[in-house]
Amino acid sequence: MLKVGVLRGREDSFPEAVIAEINRRNCGVEAEFIHLGGTSCGEVCPYSVILDRISHEVPYYEVYLKQASMQGTYIVNNPFWMHVDDKFFGYALAQKLGIPVPKTVVLPNREYIADINAGSLRNLWPIDWEARLAEVGLPCIMKPAFGGGWKNVYKIHSVEEAVRAYDESGSLTMTLQEFIKWDDYIRCLSVGRKYFRAIRYIPRPMGQGEYVQDQGVLDPADLAKAEEYARIFNQAIGYDMNALEFAVKDHVLYAIDITNYVCDFDYRSLKDAHFPWVVNHMADFIIEKAKENAHNDPTACWDKFIKR
Repeated sequence: MLKVGVLRGREDSFPEAVIAEINRRNCGVEAEFIHLGGTSCGEVCPYSVILDRISHEVPYYEVYLKQASMQGTYIVNNPFWMHVDDKFFGYALAQKLGIPVPKTVVLPNREYIADINAGSLRNLWPIDWEARLAEVGLPCIMKPAFGGGWKNVYKIHSVEEAVRAYDESGSLTMTLQEFIKWDDYIRCLSVGRKYFRAIRYIPRPMGQGEYVQDQGVLDPADLAKAEEYARIFNQAIGYDMNALEFAVKDHVLYAIDITNYVCDFDYRSLKDAHFPWVVNHMADFIIEKAKENAHNDPTACWDKFIKR
């Protein structure tokens, strides 16, 4: 019997449903939650596949998963890539792949840890706010290069607002991004780099957005384009689990947030229209990888996909 493990955090519905679905199929693969209390160097991992939903918040799990991958376990998502990723790189990669991206600028941090002194920052010049805001246009969005959940996101209308938001950012690495006044907004769920589900999404900057339950409301051409962009991007970046957000303006899909590698798959968000889809396809993918004895790539293979 092949074993697969699940690392979960605060969520319940998705990891519990995936375990139940895998075990219900009685297909020679058994799923369970992982219990850890320390890991020895070279310790053999008993799992063929691990579904990771929490290592981005718990550093010990990240260390454990990298050794498990080295021992031959397939990790969803690949721990050798997702923990070095940032959203600015995601935009740059999407642009190289031919996916439309809003004009985006990454900024130096406002503050640093105490060990970083003026001598460490001698390569930095003051930000030319007038030039940078002219580059992306006003209004624009200021948001972190790492993170998600609409945290520390500002809509900027002037130099004064930009400086004020930047001063509040502390040690976060912030980006400025062109604001797209969208006609429609899509979030595309992705599993295994081959299953995609584009859904109209209603973003709510002050809280969790809403997945529209009726897929028929999306323009078929926009739906197809979102799923194609998701396929191209995930194949290049190597994510087996992602949710990509696109702002649609005049049927052009702009990549807004495309590196959500521990994305919201909770039942309370997806509800009956979409939750079974993501559970069933994740179960399909995990079982497939377990039976293939698949291994993670040690690095991302994006270079062979980009346009130079």
